[in-house]
Amino acid sequence: MDHDANSPEPELSRRQFLRTASLMGAGLALAGPAVAQAGGNNSGSQSPQSGGGQSQPMPGQANQPPADPAGTQDNGPSESSRRTTGALGSSSPGPSAAKGVPDGPPAGTGEIPQRPLGKTGITVSALGLGGHHLGDADSVNEAMNIVHEAIDTGVTFFDNCWEYHNGKSENWLGRALSGGRRDKVVLMTKVCTHGRTAPVAMRMLEESLRRLQTDHLDVWQIHAITYDNDPELAYAKGGVLEAFDLAKQQGKVRFVGFTGHKDPGLHLEMVQRGYPFDTVQMPLNPFDSGFFSFEHQVLPMLTQKQIAPLGMKSMNGAGDAIKHGLVTAEEMLRYAMSLPVATTISGMDSLDVLHQNLRVARGFTPMTPAEMAELRARCAPTAADGRYEPYKVTIKFDNPETRRPHGFPNDPMSKEVIDEMQTGICVPSASILAG
Repeated sequence: MDHDANSPEPELSRRQFLRTASLMGAGLALAGPAVAQAGGNNSGSQSPQSGGGQSQPMPGQANQPPADPAGTQDNGPSESSRRTTGALGSSSPGPSAAKGVPDGPPAGTGEIPQRPLGKTGITVSALGLGGHHLGDADSVNEAMNIVHEAIDTGVTFFDNCWEYHNGKSENWLGRALSGGRRDKVVLMTKVCTHGRTAPVAMRMLEESLRRLQTDHLDVWQIHAITYDNDPELAYAKGGVLEAFDLAKQQGKVRFVGFTGHKDPGLHLEMVQRGYPFDTVQMPLNPFDSGFFSFEHQVLPMLTQKQIAPLGMKSMNGAGDAIKHGLVTAEEMLRYAMSLPVATTISGMDSLDVLHQNLRVARGFTPMTPAEMAELRARCAPTAADGRYEPYKVTIKFDNPETRRPHGFPNDPMSKEVIDEMQTGICVPSASILAG
């Protein structure tokens, strides 16, 4: 039947849009580097040197397997690479040229604000240190230096995840917190069952505790609520929520929550089903405000229920909008930290990036409502199609263990997948999944 030009276009539901976009993203990822090269200057493409992407060998270049994929060996002393990946989304060599980041002492001045973690009774720093980028540091020594200076300057919230860099991120953070620093921080990591059973979750917890060199976690969260049936799987009999209850009874976990960056509707469903979560982690930035918005849909509910909101993706994960000159690093971080959140978790893979973020966080000055509205308006024209939030519409930020239990194809450019291909080590191990 011919389409009537005067009839209204059919409305595309949120789930239909995300499902279509995810399938397109999977096809592009599986097509490999050739598609990326053919894309030219497309706004979604990234050069091999971009800090936001996953590195791949160039044609004709031999794969060099990492000597220590799990990060358990001592790499020896190293100098800072002076990359600017976390806040700026770039890995250009040379001194940092942070567009819009205040000048001044390398690590700024003043105190980082402390905020209540929902109704848990504890406080956390308004700036948190992300776990995935920590695994991108040049060496374990560099990672330890980042963690130590962050603690010394007032950062108290530390993020991680069982599957980040196939365990390297947890190993490196555990080494950095040894020697008396563990008690100075609020330590969070995530469990990666993705529909698997409570016994699997408990084995993952034991492995995380061993890597992090601690006998308990302050916060344990379900990683990446991403797909339509993830809430149902989490609440299923014998599922991960039963592991939450058991871990709290055993004194191995104090507070619990969940994370996700794909669909605010799934976050709402997770909360509305009734489990008493303490924390919820989600992407919050001025682009989110205009596209399947966690800020508008989820944040008000969490505030009303006194569940601690944890912000992430303040720089859109890869900082493309900053690289394209639409916004500055300071604006993005200040906007995210000005929202009613407990902490804003930012990836920091070098001391330079830590210093850039500290210059915003120490003596923090929130944006005014007018400044936030202006920034949202400036971002709106390019926010509506998700081009600067690829974690919502592609598989680019989906960790392999998010997709594997669902039978979905993985992104071959994911760092975890590259490690598995180069080392032949598949995570999770059979011993974790047995039973």
